[in-house]
Amino acid sequence: MRDFNEHTITDAVIDRFKDTPDPRLKVLLGSLVRHLHDFVRDTEPTFDEWIAAIQFLTRTGQISSDTRQEFILLSDVLGVSMLVDAINHRMPEGATETTVLGPFYVEGAPVFEDGEDISAGLPGEPLYVDALLTSAHGDPLPGAVVDVWQSDSDGYYDVQRSDLETAALRGRLVADGQGRVRFWSITPTAYPIPYDGPVGDLLTATKRHPWRPAHLHFRVSAPGYETLVTHVFVGGDPYLDSDAVFGVKTSLVDPYPVQPAGEGPGGRRVDGPWRRLDYRFGLKPV
Repeated sequence: MRDFNEHTITDAVIDRFKDTPDPRLKVLLGSLVRHLHDFVRDTEPTFDEWIAAIQFLTRTGQISSDTRQEFILLSDVLGVSMLVDAINHRMPEGATETTVLGPFYVEGAPVFEDGEDISAGLPGEPLYVDALLTSAHGDPLPGAVVDVWQSDSDGYYDVQRSDLETAALRGRLVADGQGRVRFWSITPTAYPIPYDGPVGDLLTATKRHPWRPAHLHFRVSAPGYETLVTHVFVGGDPYLDSDAVFGVKTSLVDPYPVQPAGEGPGGRRVDGPWRRLDYRFGLKPV
């Protein structure tokens, strides 16, 4: 086959993949080629625009490393990450909605006992969290494992700070006999996604901001249930309706109500206002 034109080349390319032994790969490549070619026919890019796109993708790969994945960041700001998450997590009634894992999850977080403080002494507005872990039907899940991580009062995660020698604002807890985990921390703040690379250039060119609303990350696992990865967002945050990565869902927003100074849970003395989060996480059975 030869002499391809704008109308015949798509079927010819798909035909070249006809002997692909993996049937799923064959489907994916066929769909990719068809949609990509349709995009090109629809937008009719110039050669300069095509080269600019190639250069953008090249820079996206060049800036990526073991600690930074610019392609995932690109997927995030285009809404693809949340679309993949939504397709793979169609939740039954009573199960907590999911959102993206994000780039700051770390394996092997320090283990804390019930009621301990995960802040490592970092400054900020005190926060007390009381989480109930259940099945979608509301049955408690004793022994469920919870990983939690968050930003500090300046919007940074511990892995972004070279001045910290140990983990901070992250930890792992195990649910008690009633399926509960409790801990002290500080109230998270909004923060920008990395915008010093090509994805940041894209946001600037399209007059989009890089900010994510304040939230706590939770990863909850228990035998017989799908691992839940989600956030709980702070109500009233100015970026709730314009999250740079499209991760906000109404069911994941909580007011984090302010509490007066005085004695807090566990007998802790709090000299100024503090907040608390009471939240139930429902897990989907496998």
